Amino acid sequence: MNLKELESYLWGAAVYLRGVIDAGDYKQYIFPLLFYKRICDVYDEEYRIALEESDGDLDYASFAENHRFQIPEEAHWKDVRAVTVNVGQALSKAFREIERVNASQLQGIFGDAEWTNKERLTDAMLCNLIEHFSQRDLSVGNVPNDMLGQAYEYLIRKFADDSGHTAAEFYTNRTVVRLMSLIANPQEGESVYDPTCGSGGLLLNCAMMLKDENREYRTLRLYGQEINLITSAIARMNMLLHGFEEFSVERGDTLKAPRFMAFDELQKFDIVLANPPYSIKSWDRKAFMNDPFGRNIWGTPPQGCADYAFQQHIMQSMNEQSGRCVVLWPHGILFRDAEKAIRTAMIESDCVDAVIGLGANLFYNSPMEACLLICRMNKPQERKGKILFINAINEVKQEKTTSRLEENHIQKIFKAYRGYKNIPGFARVVSAKEILQNNATLSIPLYVSRNQEKQESAASLQEVITAWEESSEALQQSLEELFKTLEAKL
Repeated sequence: MNLKELESYLWGAAVYLRGVIDAGDYKQYIFPLLFYKRICDVYDEEYRIALEESDGDLDYASFAENHRFQIPEEAHWKDVRAVTVNVGQALSKAFREIERVNASQLQGIFGDAEWTNKERLTDAMLCNLIEHFSQRDLSVGNVPNDMLGQAYEYLIRKFADDSGHTAAEFYTNRTVVRLMSLIANPQEGESVYDPTCGSGGLLLNCAMMLKDENREYRTLRLYGQEINLITSAIARMNMLLHGFEEFSVERGDTLKAPRFMAFDELQKFDIVLANPPYSIKSWDRKAFMNDPFGRNIWGTPPQGCADYAFQQHIMQSMNEQSGRCVVLWPHGILFRDAEKAIRTAMIESDCVDAVIGLGANLFYNSPMEACLLICRMNKPQERKGKILFINAINEVKQEKTTSRLEENHIQKIFKAYRGYKNIPGFARVVSAKEILQNNATLSIPLYVSRNQEKQESAASLQEVITAWEESSEALQQSLEELFKTLEAKL
């Protein structure tokens, strides 16, 4: 199979669920079945290779050392495929057995879908799904990790398209992810953390970026936490199907119970990338006022908006020397009055490196404009006391319900960030003192106005017109002189 054929084959499984399962729930069933088929086919492939190496030694071929994952007896895909009655029960039993014998890697990986609920999924429907997946061999030799990983990402995007308002809970626009990864600039051997990791796209993109640059991407250490059970399972499957093993994705509420600790403190990371849930109201503000993890460094956010609770968690999770973060937020975080005191303390700490305004519809199924808040724990000397503002609101490709950044948009924004210089109508370096005098407002149009670019364009046009008029006058004079010379000679 080529990639297009693989994508079509995988998406074809969703057809069996149409009209019976809500589109937002497709992922609960399709991803576990895909992962189950993959690990069984890989087990069989490893078994064949081990048989060839040992001249047909069946015991040797079954050794655990020859297999990435163990498939218990009667839990193999072919065993479930042979079942025609109570298929959901057979699937659930196989899933639990595989999780049990691979507990250190696969505990909870198959999620908690109601496979035995025949009101939702009849035996006939499950048999059709299993037969659909049985049509193709998903071994590594037939479908390499990179190809399957790309197809898995395709499925995530397709499910996001069909999921309505819930899409943002597990999917971040991949063109924005690319820009965030470029700005974060991951290096070999560094640690990357996402406290609200969804399906793991931000983490994986950092690694794949290193791979595309022919650098040792497997030395990158990936960490993520996700509150939703099935979404955290999808993230783990995503890592495994891309061929990664050295990663840690934990399930849990990051604000209430952060999972990554070191010496009774929050673990520190080189890079934090995040697209946190914005403006959530249901959070324990009272506990955050006396946070045992010391995250209320700038103050306690209002009950109706936990954005700066996440931002402060991110700041406390960054390595004091190498730590940097790129966080995707709606623009409200830049100027809301209720968070002015927190924003003031953040600016005074001199950790804000840049604020980049992006266009509308980059959040899934939301018309809101997005922005990137970029912070560094140890800013270069030439950037201290300064913040770069980039107004890239028009650098976006508008589509029907969502938008995306094209490569020329990404490169223009990234180059402006790296250059850290004034670009009329697009970027401006502003002193922290000026921002604090503006009531600690980080609102981008206050510092970089698109009207400025239009005025300068108009000025440039007027200069061209003036120059043309002047050249026309000079040409007219030279022609008149030529005619006079010719007349004199005649």
